[in-house]
Amino acid sequence: MVSSQLPPAPVIYLVEPFGGSVRRQNPNMPHVFWDDAAVTRGDGIFESILVRGGKPLNLGKHLDRFARSAKLLGLPEPGREHWTRATEEAVADYCRERGDDNVEAKCTWTFTRGRETTGAPTAWLTVRPLPEQVLRQRKRGVSVLTTPRGYSIDNDVPWMRGGAKTLNYALTMAALRWAGQQGADDVVFVDPVTDRVLEGATSSVLMVKKGGRLRTPAAGNGVLVGTTQSAIFEHAAAQGWKCKAKDIYLSELFKAESVWLVSSTRVAARIKRLDGTKLPAPDNESEIRQLIEEAIA
Repeated sequence: MVSSQLPPAPVIYLVEPFGGSVRRQNPNMPHVFWDDAAVTRGDGIFESILVRGGKPLNLGKHLDRFARSAKLLGLPEPGREHWTRATEEAVADYCRERGDDNVEAKCTWTFTRGRETTGAPTAWLTVRPLPEQVLRQRKRGVSVLTTPRGYSIDNDVPWMRGGAKTLNYALTMAALRWAGQQGADDVVFVDPVTDRVLEGATSSVLMVKKGGRLRTPAAGNGVLVGTTQSAIFEHAAAQGWKCKAKDIYLSELFKAESVWLVSSTRVAARIKRLDGTKLPAPDNESEIRQLIEEAIA
């Protein structure tokens, strides 16, 4: 039987992109107009942030990437203090209304080129519950298929903005639907010619090798800088792990101690099955999970 219980209403704040006011928005009232570039072109940027213990985690790295994405797309610079204040107010509202300061949630920032008729950017943020699927994949791991993106990224083309986290996720969502139809949970994109590993649909790939080594695909050439992966490398290096971002090829994933998809809200999901091949559970899985949790905290 399908539950009739609705999920808790999100907390929505409208953010004036040039450092003006921030204000609460009724989730049942419309805000985005018919001619907003997010709707008509997918022209904008976003960030997803984990809320835990009443605080947005890894905030500095998200602010850095948000500003970098805005610059790459020619959007106004998002003020760090402005977005931080809006986020803290929205998170406080959400926790108070849920009656639980320790609740986990997902905060999403959205910044678009705005309405065609006004030329003014549009910006807002939401705080809402984590999907059950995210929590389940954290605990149980994921089955993954590899696939080419279906297009190539040429860094010599000046208008290609591969380093930005943009709203244009239609092809990514199509890849995830395809994986689901095949009985898998997620995808890892690979170069169709070389089998070079790129990234997950909404995550970074983290490979654990013997000898205390952590590897991730180098950013650029189809790989977005991951905020969670960066935090993990910083913390792990301080703990004596040997961390390196380098080209990784598909065959290496099958030989690793373990392979993980890491991202802001799912945090970490171990790849249990890759292209139909079962990957054995490593002896140090609990150690890796603890390392990742310490890094994002």
